[in-house]
Amino acid sequence: MDFLRIILSVIIPPVGVFLQVGFGLHFWINILLTLLGYIPGLIHAIWIITRKTN
Repeated sequence: MDFLRIILSVIIPPVGVFLQVGFGLHFWINILLTLLGYIPGLIHAIWIITRKTN
């Protein structure tokens, strides 16, 4: 499932974060980072998806 989230994050970073954490703080941070630039949003999304603390 993480592979699908990473693929979706490459296309639209907030989608992958939403699938991982829902409408939490990290989702809104990712929206802001993606609006400021695609790369910061992508890095944040992959970081959220790959960390193992849920």
